[in-house]
Amino acid sequence: MTRKKIPIKKIDNTTARQVSFSKRRRGLFKKACELSILCDAEIALMVFSATGKFFEYSNSRFCSLSLSYYFLLYDIPYILCHL
Repeated sequence: MTRKKIPIKKIDNTTARQVSFSKRRRGLFKKACELSILCDAEIALMVFSATGKFFEYSNSRFCSLSLSYYFLLYDIPYILCHL
């Protein structure tokens, strides 16, 4: 049995949208981690939620420092989220 293909459109239900965002964000961070390991790549990923919260993933200290510097430079508050 195959999975149903869902249409890509905005989710109207606020709770369902937040749950989907959280799950997909974790999946995106996991894929970024796998890509960095498999391909020995330097990866920095920034994600902003609908409420304006900032989440980041980076596979090295250098990428993390560059993201932190960016937000300090522009005086933007941020939340660090790592796997």
